[in-house]
Amino acid sequence: MSLLKKSPLVMITSFAFFIIYLPILIIMLFSVNSAEKDYSFDSFSLKWYVEMFEDPQLFEAITNTLMIAFLSTLIATIVGTFTAIGIHSLSKKNRTNMMILNNIPVINPDIVSGISLMLVFSLLPISFGMNTMLLAHIFFSIPFVVLTVLPKLKELDPNLYDAALDLGCSRFQAIYKVIIPSIKMGMIAGALIAFTMSIDDFVISYFTSGQGFQNVSIWIYSRIGRKSFSKGVYAYNTLVVFVTVGMLLLSSRIGKRHLIRKEER
Repeated sequence: MSLLKKSPLVMITSFAFFIIYLPILIIMLFSVNSAEKDYSFDSFSLKWYVEMFEDPQLFEAITNTLMIAFLSTLIATIVGTFTAIGIHSLSKKNRTNMMILNNIPVINPDIVSGISLMLVFSLLPISFGMNTMLLAHIFFSIPFVVLTVLPKLKELDPNLYDAALDLGCSRFQAIYKVIIPSIKMGMIAGALIAFTMSIDDFVISYFTSGQGFQNVSIWIYSRIGRKSFSKGVYAYNTLVVFVTVGMLLLSSRIGKRHLIRKEER
């Protein structure tokens, strides 16, 4: 009887996962299809993985994407971590108000954030291009880092910081040597989310790019339906999927080791 009750839930769950992962599997199939047309499969080939590096415009877009993603992730993780530490040290009322401000960019539609940032950058003495896109990615990544670091801060002993000061640490040393090592798993999780959000973004990037500076998502959008569309992008997306899965598995493994060491203590 319990099996019959679970069957519909299993079927719905399986169907949902099928719908989610089917497009990814199709892209993976296209990435090893030697045919020029997507509607036929000729033979297994890795030529699109080679073309990913040989197409100068696509390779430049990939380089731009990765550069923006790594830089924005690094800066957003640092700024978001110290922002979370600052919010955590506030009184309950002020902390609630700051969290409301932090969550607005998270729930705000990308189209609104993109246009707002575009208007702000247009008022500043800065040219649209790499710098504006980088600043935009840092802007929308910081709130996610804050949201992942704060729960780790709440798990800490509230007297840990004061104890570090009593033992001779300066305020900066107490944060750097005591607090940050204790919340590193939250920082790693925040960095992974920030990297994923950056490498995946289109809307905000579209409104804050300029001077021919493109990431992969803008490059794909500008070439949909054109003969200049390179199937090397299928190979790139496939590699991104594998790298993302690898990062998640690595993060999970690190988290398990951290939990085991914490239990041993």
